Amino acid sequence: MTEKVIIVTGGSRGIGAATALQAGQRGYAVCVNYVSNRDAAESVAERIRAAGGRAITVAGDVSREEDVLRLYATVDEQLGRVSALVNNAGILGHQSRLEDMSAERITRVLVANVTGSLLCAREAVKRMSTRHGGQGGAIVNLSSMAAKLGGPGEYVDYAASKGAIDAFTIGLSKELAGEGIRVNAVRPGLIYTDIHASGGEAGRVDRLKDAVPMKRGGTAEEVANAILWLLSDEASYATGTFIDVSGGR
Repeated sequence: MTEKVIIVTGGSRGIGAATALQAGQRGYAVCVNYVSNRDAAESVAERIRAAGGRAITVAGDVSREEDVLRLYATVDEQLGRVSALVNNAGILGHQSRLEDMSAERITRVLVANVTGSLLCAREAVKRMSTRHGGQGGAIVNLSSMAAKLGGPGEYVDYAASKGAIDAFTIGLSKELAGEGIRVNAVRPGLIYTDIHASGGEAGRVDRLKDAVPMKRGGTAEEVANAILWLLSDEASYATGTFIDVSGGR
């Protein structure tokens, strides 16, 4: 049986790291993509290798086309043809109302979160699609409950970027359904990851968790469980669908 190959963008921390580790446990050869924290990415890859799996790390900013092309070329050479992609890489700015957001910040968020996902999916399609001689595959995009809730007073630009990911997931799933590629998305809610510190409030989950019906924040591992299910053969008839991992919010 041909080894399954997965690329996890933003795989050095949080949901990406949890997904990469679970993928390694399930027999994937894993590419852990990262932007700048090489040590963190190597730590994830080493844990996969220590458990008997194959893993590499590849630096690259997914919003830059040249970096995406190099990422895929490296995977082609070192692991083989990709069969699964997790579009996890994403950023947000500091909590802010829209009238205080600069054009530079808005552009940075949209390019990283939307353009990056489209570019990575584009290259995956070239390798997975039966139209191009591929064997099929699966793509999971990381959306957010912010796409449904809107992020008022904090991250409307981030929420808008994730709304775009929802539309992209639906459209691409229909475009590729006859070519052996399934495209789905996961919408995490309040999850304990470092992204909240990036937004200026490390304790955000604890502040808001009482608004969640389950009265707690989620873990990166719980989100990874949903991602790996969507990638698996157990989800073989699921495409263009969403799993909200949000504690009922």
